Amino acid sequence: MIVRDAKSYCAILLDDNNRKTVARMHFNGITTKYLGMFAGKDETRHLLSDLTHIYQYSAAIKARLRELDPAIPA
Repeated sequence: MIVRDAKSYCAILLDDNNRKTVARMHFNGITTKYLGMFAGKDETRHLLSDLTHIYQYSAAIKARLRELDPAIPA
């Protein structure tokens, strides 16, 4: 996976391919942090009160990886 910085978010990409976005990290302010998760092309933002709360979304991240590349084991 590759992390690519943009002006408003940090994209987490599979195989350094901007068409294979796994998730986006939105750090809009000092206290506001969001994790953007994808289902198809639709992004859903989840508020993170602490960065360690990203681990709550590990199953969704793994599911997204398998959606993008079916060869990734379960």
